[in-house]
Amino acid sequence: MRQKVTNTHRSQMVFIEDDATFPSTRFQGSKLKLVNWLWDTIKGLEFDTVLDAFGGTGCVGHMLKAKAKEVTYNDILKFNWYIGTALIENDATMLSDDDVDVLLAKDASIKYPSFVEDIFSEIYFTDEENRWIDIVVTNIAHLSDTYKKALAYFALFQACIIKRPFNLFHRKNLYLRFSDVKRNFGNKTTWDTSFEAHFRHFVDEANRAVFCNERQNNALNLDVFDVQDTFDLVYIDTPYISNNGTGVDYLDFYHFLEGLVNYSKWPDMIDYNSKHKRLKRSSCIWTDKKKIFAAFDRLFCKFKDSIIVVSYRSDGIPSICELIRLLKRYKPSVEDITRKNYKYVLSTNHSDEVLLIGT
Repeated sequence: MRQKVTNTHRSQMVFIEDDATFPSTRFQGSKLKLVNWLWDTIKGLEFDTVLDAFGGTGCVGHMLKAKAKEVTYNDILKFNWYIGTALIENDATMLSDDDVDVLLAKDASIKYPSFVEDIFSEIYFTDEENRWIDIVVTNIAHLSDTYKKALAYFALFQACIIKRPFNLFHRKNLYLRFSDVKRNFGNKTTWDTSFEAHFRHFVDEANRAVFCNERQNNALNLDVFDVQDTFDLVYIDTPYISNNGTGVDYLDFYHFLEGLVNYSKWPDMIDYNSKHKRLKRSSCIWTDKKKIFAAFDRLFCKFKDSIIVVSYRSDGIPSICELIRLLKRYKPSVEDITRKNYKYVLSTNHSDEVLLIGT
């Protein structure tokens, strides 16, 4: 059981122990099932401060926080930054039942926009669900407490994802939820469960993940090359390029969530020529096989004074051998450890998870 240490505000509780439960997650590429293996692999290294450079779901940073490390979470996507803020930087604040009731109710003093209902009709959710999203995301924006806002966004993200076929926003496929056909994916009961029920459930999960490790943890929303601090260890889990040259574009998969946290700017961010109303595309070196070698080299050089731990797939570009050669330019010792028989979500190809450790 976690021990309650202080209670300075009615909605704020502080815990010290390492058994805070990380929320369930359906994000593609999450390392949640691998965090114990990761810790067993690196726990013998001498480090106190750590940068989770491509933080994503936050499960690695949350695990390291539970191990009493001082964690800096970073992700270039704003919606991910809110996750890091809610689960890693935040060490006390939770959402109360009263907070949730307010978030889910219309406020007579607020004029609610109908952007999601108007623009995303028949793309991802029903009209009624789109109206619900417009109301809740507007209410979240009115929260003054950054950590409560981050927790509420987290619950909204998870509620949106769990009601999506394949848990993605990569195509217009609302019809799959209602087609009377035999399915080998998804869960119709989950899809038919109301947004409100999902939201309340994920608020509870997020609250259970909040704890204090008595360290100054931090969440950043930066391009990794703009991170200025120094760290004992840097954990690197970049977007993945398969050996056929196809990159995993997380912004394309989760553009709807990025839109939610940029709600007032969203109309100007959308590529209206796309059927599923994705965001306008910009170049990304981590999904460009012509640029990724130079990107890794620059990244290893930037953090050459830290222990470097790279998480990658055995069938990626660059190859593991190529990454080792790059890393050896800056680190005298490079060890590679392979995790066998790990099944990646939505992947039909065999691939092993590999950790490269440069010391």
